[in-house]
Amino acid sequence: MNPPCGRCNKPVYPTEKINCLDKYWHKGCFSCEVCKMALSMTTYKGFEKKPYCSMHYPKTSFTIVADTPENLRLKQQSMLNSQALYKEDFEKNKGKGFSVVADTPEMQRVKKTQDQISHALYKEDFEKNKGKGFSVVVDTPEMQRLKKTQDQISNIKYHEDFEKSRVRSDAPPPENRQDYEEQPCNPERFTQPPVGQTCPAPVAPPSGGKRYQAVYSYTAAEADEVSLQEGDLILNVEQIDEGWMFGCNQRTGQRGMLPANYVRPM
Repeated sequence: MNPPCGRCNKPVYPTEKINCLDKYWHKGCFSCEVCKMALSMTTYKGFEKKPYCSMHYPKTSFTIVADTPENLRLKQQSMLNSQALYKEDFEKNKGKGFSVVADTPEMQRVKKTQDQISHALYKEDFEKNKGKGFSVVVDTPEMQRLKKTQDQISNIKYHEDFEKSRVRSDAPPPENRQDYEEQPCNPERFTQPPVGQTCPAPVAPPSGGKRYQAVYSYTAAEADEVSLQEGDLILNVEQIDEGWMFGCNQRTGQRGMLPANYVRPM
């Protein structure tokens, strides 16, 4: 038997049946209750099992209750009733699940006794397991001597490795270079030797050229400067000004400028 339509109460056949809002509808009867606009399963909004369009969908409203003396009295009465019920339930369940223990002298004595028993049991377990997993070394004079010797050996090795790998950080900063191109000088004086050519052997030049030794390491910052390592021998040194010199590094064979405060005369 075909069910009746939710609007016209006529039988609804399967070919035109719409099942929505717990009712069956004809396609033509499934419309808004206010404007009678035809609706579909995607455009309707249900309210109290009746279809509405989005424009005429009933909006829920709230009732504002005035804060009158009668309403205040009822509110206070409800709060009193709620507190009375809570206290009654508390009194019924007070002894179930937990109990409040008064901090009497007797309870304090019992608590102190339990703490002492717990401490004694802990100490007993510690004494049983003291030798398991680790051992206590007695601090005898012999052990102190061995410890002191190991510390000294460790310090010696540390200083040796440090001296090998350290970079001198106490080197003074080189003086600012001036514009030497403006100063008249011999162009052959600062000419770099051809590639592959090395500096002559470390002998004193007949012209009385000065020899210096590097006291700090220095990395060349310009193409016409010479890199230094602590202890390098510098030959044929010529003073340019108070901050810079010109010479040849015997180790690398490079000729160029170097900071005067990084070397000392020999």
